[in-house]
Amino acid sequence: MLRGVHPLLGPDLLHALRTMGHGDEIVIADANFPASTLGRPVIRADGIGAEALVEAILTHMPLDTFAPAAAYRMAMVETPEEVPPICLSFEEIIDRLAGPFVVAPLERFAFYERARKAAYVVATGELKLYGNLILTKGVLSPGEFEPAW
Repeated sequence: MLRGVHPLLGPDLLHALRTMGHGDEIVIADANFPASTLGRPVIRADGIGAEALVEAILTHMPLDTFAPAAAYRMAMVETPEEVPPICLSFEEIIDRLAGPFVVAPLERFAFYERARKAAYVVATGELKLYGNLILTKGVLSPGEFEPAW
């Protein structure tokens, strides 16, 4: 165990978050998402729900304030204007931990295309439908970084 590190972040995910740079994206994927066929490195988080993992990631990772959107959700196929409950939960977590960001909807295949360009895909055990989110990493300003040494 380490001080100050969210306990849901295992070594592979911590490594991924640390190696990502400004503008890199990470996909938080539900259990139905085709994570292994996108050609991106996949980090397994079986048994962990997407909401809990988003909370753990945003405890440490800033979102991009320079882009029009820093978070993307998959739009529902038959009713794209409807926001699934899990995505409302993602919005609440993002607002609470990262500030007021729009979670932009992407059509299903547009979401897959964007996911193909992500730095990493985290395959969760999330069973709620449309429990998929793409987060764009931002920067830490000098005032946000407080070394412990």
